[in-house]
Amino acid sequence: MTAQLDTITKTENRNVEKTEKQWFVYMIQTKCDKLYTGITTDIERRFNEHFQCFKGESNKGAKYFRGRRPMLIVYRELCENRSAASIREYQIKKMSALQKRALIKGVHT
Repeated sequence: MTAQLDTITKTENRNVEKTEKQWFVYMIQTKCDKLYTGITTDIERRFNEHFQCFKGESNKGAKYFRGRRPMLIVYRELCENRSAASIREYQIKKMSALQKRALIKGVHT
């Protein structure tokens, strides 16, 4: 009986952890004023991974940052789940640079 309760508790804990994971869409501005859009559960960690990639110290960051210095997280948006974050990322990547800048400023077009 105790083993059965332990199994149920572990399963419940995994389910709680899964539902508590928050997904974000983010944009990073580079030194050359370009914008990179991505998704993650931890924006600061992901920024650091991109920066380490730029410095050549890691391969965890996006290839985009090999030669482009990430400077600043300029936009973040909380999404319901990974699927919603991926869909929103795709929508943002389809935007023009002007539309992305307006989104960053909070201007609705």
